[in-house]
Amino acid sequence: MIQVLVIDDVRQTADSLCQMLSLLDIAARPAYGAKAALLALNEMVPDVVFLDVNMPGLGGFDVLTYLRREPRLYRVPVVVVTSDDQPETAAKMLEAGAAQVLIKPASFETIEGALRATGLIS
Repeated sequence: MIQVLVIDDVRQTADSLCQMLSLLDIAARPAYGAKAALLALNEMVPDVVFLDVNMPGLGGFDVLTYLRREPRLYRVPVVVVTSDDQPETAAKMLEAGAAQVLIKPASFETIEGALRATGLIS
């Protein structure tokens, strides 16, 4: 079974994305903020991470940097889901190792397409 970690400091956003993923029969675990995400990543190696950028304290860029430096996690695809539609933000996240950058609100079709692009579903 595919395991997904959804990282967003806004509970409603994280929970909504988890619900969308459940429609694809994918078990998704929410992490409400970067600190909760780091704790979750100590317990699991997800098949994919959906990551918000703008979070208080540690941000999405910090989490992505951690994922790319951690030997156990560096191959995990990261799909950034952000309300920041600035091209510079997308370029920074892609350069840091994100597989894709999606702009909120991401539709079911967009989320499904991101999973297809990572090869997790066909």
